[in-house]
Amino acid sequence: MFGVTGTGDTSGYGGLVAGKVFPAPSARPYGGWFDEVADALEARLAATELMTAIESVVVHRGEITFHVRREDLPFVAQMLRDDEALRFEFCSGVSGVHYPEDTGRELHAVYHLTSMTHNRLIRLEVTAPDSDPHVPSLVSIYPTLDWHERETYDMFGLVFDGHPALTRVLMPDDWPGHPQRKDYPLGGIPVEYKGGSIPPPDQRRSYN
Repeated sequence: MFGVTGTGDTSGYGGLVAGKVFPAPSARPYGGWFDEVADALEARLAATELMTAIESVVVHRGEITFHVRREDLPFVAQMLRDDEALRFEFCSGVSGVHYPEDTGRELHAVYHLTSMTHNRLIRLEVTAPDSDPHVPSLVSIYPTLDWHERETYDMFGLVFDGHPALTRVLMPDDWPGHPQRKDYPLGGIPVEYKGGSIPPPDQRRSYN
């Protein structure tokens, strides 16, 4: 009826499988003010003997991301906020990401920081394994993250240690699982007439 080929799936799901290719760590010079931020951060870390806190730096599509060891995340975040040369005063949110194939680092938390003083944007990224999905909370440093950490916990199951009241905010308290994980079942939608139901997207087929 719709001229489909292949599986006959008209949902748009299609069962597509795309490989994940992570950008490789970048080498200096990063370019522009990226080097100024990296220099200031490295200087502060060297002064506190925490040079291993930054695992790698990735410059990709005109954006810079600092990959931070999760145990050092609060220290690095407070340094980025308070240092005169950095002044990332605002964190606009934390996003969860689930990479089931990234063994030992399946869950990622990505923080978006803004320096209103210097008009700059950077990202911090930390990882945690499925078997130990704990990340330190940054609510005491960036209070704006209160509800963002709750939502990331609700959708991805990342547990933010030290959060003042970590709880679900979108799903019911007794909901099983975390709906935005890649391995979460797609499910179907029950309807209230004639005992019908709408199957999950990967099970729908064309009409003929």
